Amino acid sequence: MSSTRRSAARFRRDNGAVSVCRRHWLPQGQHRYPGRMSDLRLEELSAKTAAAANSLTLKPGQEQFVQPTTYGVAETDVKPSSAWTRVVLDDDEVLGLIIGSFDADNAQEELRSCIWRVNVAASAQGRGVGRFAVHGLADEARSRGFERLTVVYEPGGDDSPEAFFRAVGFEVVRETQYGDHFAVLTL
Repeated sequence: MSSTRRSAARFRRDNGAVSVCRRHWLPQGQHRYPGRMSDLRLEELSAKTAAAANSLTLKPGQEQFVQPTTYGVAETDVKPSSAWTRVVLDDDEVLGLIIGSFDADNAQEELRSCIWRVNVAASAQGRGVGRFAVHGLADEARSRGFERLTVVYEPGGDDSPEAFFRAVGFEVVRETQYGDHFAVLTL
């Protein structure tokens, strides 16, 4: 197996859900995620999963990074119809939430094909849940013809999402006018 091979998790679509197979190949130097993970799947946010998604508990200090200033200011520029909201499930347990947006005509580059929010329960962090969610959103972006996925986040501190986004493959290309990092994942 090549040492440069990225995650070889295979996605499959079943009735609108996205699942990943159990077997993952990781780049050299990385290890399997701790703990036993069943098949994860992405499902559209529904009445059945909304309460659990809204009550996800983050690690202390992470709450301040949930919505960067750039996105707070831009909320009025986002069409509700462009939102892509999914929960990450392990069996019936909600472990995470990802909100993306797809609007090729948006005047703001940051909002055309982007991650709006990724929340992973504190108890599930470090187990591949966030990576799985981002891969699912990237797969959706590719299927819609986008060549990149973007994210804006507040830099700095141990609780910042910066290390996560860099580990998933995002590269910072500039700062926004509010000091947030604008990062890109080439698809």
